[in-house]
Amino acid sequence: CTLLSKHKKTKSYTLKSKMGFFDSDLRYPTVQSERRKHKKRRLVQGPNSYFMDVKCASCFAITTVYSHATTTVACKGCSEVLSRPTGGKAKLTEGSSFRKKADH
Repeated sequence: CTLLSKHKKTKSYTLKSKMGFFDSDLRYPTVQSERRKHKKRRLVQGPNSYFMDVKCASCFAITTVYSHATTTVACKGCSEVLSRPTGGKAKLTEGSSFRKKADH
């Protein structure tokens, strides 16, 4: 499905593809295209959720929180609310910082 075209000045041959959108190799998709896909439509299926360590803004205690938590999560040290549920991902409170936990 490739054509050889001859350049007049350089006398060299180059390969041109007829199929524009099939140029990328479907067996080795890019990382960006895999992230955009649904979790079940990826080449290797995987969840979108993760666990994270959330640091409280007032007492600096670290609490582990699920990214899609369906209940409010309070700090163990000062009982301040760290995250509240939304329709999908949990929303963190202002001033609290987080980092994703490493996958096992």
